[in-house]
Amino acid sequence: MFEVNTAVWLGEVSRRVGHRVTLGEVPRGEWDALVRPGVNVVWLMGVWQRSEAGRAIALLDDGLRRSWSTSLPGWADSDVVGSPYCIRDYVPDALVGTWADLKHARGQLRARGARLMLDWVPNHMAPDSPWLEREPAAFIHGTPADLTADDKAYVAVGTGVFARGKDPYFAPWPDVVQVNAFAPQLRELAARTLTRIAEHADAVRCDMAMLMLDDVVRATWGDRAGQPLPTQYWTDVIARVHERNPDFRFVAEAYWDREWDLQQLGFAYCYDKRLYDRMRGGDPGAVRGHLGAPLDYQARLVRFLENHDEPRAATTFLPAGYERVAAVAIATLPGMTLWHQGQAEGRQVFCPVFLGRRPDEVPDADLAAFHHQLWALAARVRVGQWSLRPVHGWPDNPSADRLAAWTWTDGDRLSLVVVNLSEARADGMVDVGHGAAAGRRVRLTDLLDGTTYERDGDDLAGGGLYVARDGWGAHVLTLDASG
Repeated sequence: MFEVNTAVWLGEVSRRVGHRVTLGEVPRGEWDALVRPGVNVVWLMGVWQRSEAGRAIALLDDGLRRSWSTSLPGWADSDVVGSPYCIRDYVPDALVGTWADLKHARGQLRARGARLMLDWVPNHMAPDSPWLEREPAAFIHGTPADLTADDKAYVAVGTGVFARGKDPYFAPWPDVVQVNAFAPQLRELAARTLTRIAEHADAVRCDMAMLMLDDVVRATWGDRAGQPLPTQYWTDVIARVHERNPDFRFVAEAYWDREWDLQQLGFAYCYDKRLYDRMRGGDPGAVRGHLGAPLDYQARLVRFLENHDEPRAATTFLPAGYERVAAVAIATLPGMTLWHQGQAEGRQVFCPVFLGRRPDEVPDADLAAFHHQLWALAARVRVGQWSLRPVHGWPDNPSADRLAAWTWTDGDRLSLVVVNLSEARADGMVDVGHGAAAGRRVRLTDLLDGTTYERDGDDLAGGGLYVARDGWGAHVLTLDASG
């Protein structure tokens, strides 16, 4: 999956062609550049109508203004397009065009073998959303006394008082109004709106999906939310959307170890933030332990090294070799992989989602070529059955603990990935467990650099394959046992 900041991308395309373009007017070559070999989902982040009320609130926020100056020195008010997560209504924003333009974008992606994913923000709406007037019962309400006591937690909209959106661990967000997951009116709105979205896209990424779980709603809002309904919000909404669009997929941004819970409620994939944290923490043992989880769970996780909420991988996974070996790991694990716009080129400046423009940076052509090669080879490698493989050292060689290894097997076909998640050289014996190689000499080819290795097939079948990698090194070895 490739994540694109739609407002930024369209702005850059517009500058390249010399006039403003919508999704329906993007030149074919620009779509080709998005859908590189190996990419089969494009997430156009931020296509829905942004709130002018939310933008006005953001422009008065000193903390946000400082963050914009850090990312884009000399920014102007015209660069602030508003938050794509402060949504006024689920219609295409004027920045991206119309429903017809969105349909055109989907067609361009499908012609290149990719699906379209958009956003769904379940937890809140902008204060100027027509939903508040149309279905006020879909929101968490307060009283005039609540507003007087805490105007940072409550807001007056029209003649009503509503709770500002929040999660249980942070202060309320100043620019949004909290929906009520227990309200039948909300679920009707959500199901109807998502059904329309499903007619124009193939999936939605659901922002902070765990905030809509019954126990989280109850812990956050108590009696203000009323009584839970017989079914969870996600069970109800997903089932209703699938009645008309059974192939439509829901992807959850998930934290607090709630991934399994969300999978059971109907999500096709959930963010794997724990793996991100463990990779970032630099503990190979913690990474291996994480990858020991059941495969049916792992196959429905989204692996990533950055996204629009996280700092740039080029400034996080240091030195540069760490970023590359981490990318090899992410690309070859089971589940969905997420790659963020600018990550492949080594962009270092974090772009806040409020901005419609990012600073110019000199792309790292070598790093970009590496990523594009990696995405393409990952599509070849990730075939068949995945298995985490043991790596053993010996009494005077503890360095094997710095290695992690896994295989993809499909009959006689084998792909073996070995990564050294440290800066020091490491070696050890990998239990490959590929019986098809027994009894003969075999040739392994490293897809990363083309190097070939002649080995005894019994080493792959059960004797143990010796591997050695310099710091931040990796193998992506393939074997066709019929060759």
